Amino acid sequence: MNKICITITIIIILSLVVGLTTYKVLDEHNAKLLLVEEKYLIETAKRCVNEDKCTGDRITLQTLYDLNYLDRQANPVTKEYYNSESYIEKKDTNYTFVNVL
Repeated sequence: MNKICITITIIIILSLVVGLTTYKVLDEHNAKLLLVEEKYLIETAKRCVNEDKCTGDRITLQTLYDLNYLDRQANPVTKEYYNSESYIEKKDTNYTFVNVL
């Protein structure tokens, strides 16, 4: 009886460790994917601004699509296309991507 309880306890502990580790690794991976995609969109918007084709504080993805700076972009985690109303907001020298759902 003791051997069964010890075996079950060890299996439960190992399952928890493996499960939590897997979850953490996948979560970090997804966060990095989103960061890379966000940086790509921001760099594309900066290029558009530097070439004087985009003006204003908000540069929508639709504008970047129309000017042929981007093909249609998808969220790398959910594989859904970004809304074309999503935009890159420019404040001084800081750019941030805002995803409109």
